[in-house]
Amino acid sequence: MGRITKNKKLALEKLEEGKVYSLEEAAALVKEVTFTKFDASVDIDVRLGVDPRKANQMVRGVVSLPHGTGKEVRVLALVTPDKEAEAKEAGADYAGLDDFIEKIKGGWVDFDVVITMPPVMGKVGPLGRVLGPRGLMPNPKSGTVTMDIGKAIAEVKQGKIDFKVDKFGIVHTSIGKVSFDAGKIADNAKEFMATINKLKPTAAKGTYVKSIYLSSTMSPGIQVEPKSFVD
Repeated sequence: MGRITKNKKLALEKLEEGKVYSLEEAAALVKEVTFTKFDASVDIDVRLGVDPRKANQMVRGVVSLPHGTGKEVRVLALVTPDKEAEAKEAGADYAGLDDFIEKIKGGWVDFDVVITMPPVMGKVGPLGRVLGPRGLMPNPKSGTVTMDIGKAIAEVKQGKIDFKVDKFGIVHTSIGKVSFDAGKIADNAKEFMATINKLKPTAAKGTYVKSIYLSSTMSPGIQVEPKSFVD
């Protein structure tokens, strides 16, 4: 058995084994059990009672967190020349088309989100081999293929995230930073779970939300009572 570090021991001492915490308790605790020297992300893991192998039980969506993620998101806008100014004004870190497509084909992926427009998807589509495995391929369902380029970029910069259930039936995403106060962490978590509940597939049977955990980048997981997300 590996040796438990001093910080991990301190973190575990703050948690009561087997206890399921309220959202407010967990939002405060996740700050107390984090000892990183950097501003760690706060993550939420939700185990759902769905079978992701079945198309009618896939859970995927987007949510705009009220307090953002605290992360600086680098946006690449693959747009026609007449849309470049709009993209840059909205906060895109990179805006253009052919030159960036060639850079991506060469392996460049120094960005977090790609936003593009329907008329150029013929050029963007072949990039799926590079962008797809990294989860960077733009998709109309996530709002990253649109003619309203400025709005899409502004929403991403302000804290809009997209998520989907993995093959194990778990949705995992970041909802803030440990530097956020507990109230903001709780607000973001509530907004995320409200979206998850709206997306419940009609084909899903039994308990939909099986468990919820909050954690930071290097902290233990804190189990949260699902009912505490409802005011």
